[in-house]
Amino acid sequence: MRILGIDPGSRITGYALLECQGGRVRFVEGGVLRGRAPGGFPGRLAAIATSLDELLERSLPEETAVEDLFHAVHARSALQLAHARGVVLSTLARRGLPIAEYTPLQIKKAVSGYGYAGKEALRELVERLLEIPHGSLTIDASDAVAVALCHVQALPMREALARAGGIAPRGGPR
Repeated sequence: MRILGIDPGSRITGYALLECQGGRVRFVEGGVLRGRAPGGFPGRLAAIATSLDELLERSLPEETAVEDLFHAVHARSALQLAHARGVVLSTLARRGLPIAEYTPLQIKKAVSGYGYAGKEALRELVERLLEIPHGSLTIDASDAVAVALCHVQALPMREALARAGGIAPRGGPR
């Protein structure tokens, strides 16, 4: 199974593709999508959608996991992040991909065991866990790896709940 983790941002959106097979998780690729385009903020959003479409076309994920909103200090930043998340969610939904959403607390707790781990500590941890060369991931890409890892850990529980009739196995509530 190929899982695409996404850490949305209005300027930089991190992504990571993991492959899971027989209980093993392998890092395939990770990086950032940059919202650089003419047309100000709407142009940046369009650039994120276009870049994400191109990534989806070549990576062919079967599952996607997206970081949910956090509480930002500045309302304008939170609003711009919400717009970027909307573009990401819309792009994934248009392709019919299952989408799971996780809060930063859930992600950090699933990956590090501590819900308040710092970004640098989390980056070092995911690099060690997946044998990624130290320092080769940006913070945004390592956050996306953590999102995908959180989803990998949640899959068995989601599937068990689905068998029990609680939730759909992929992509959220029924």
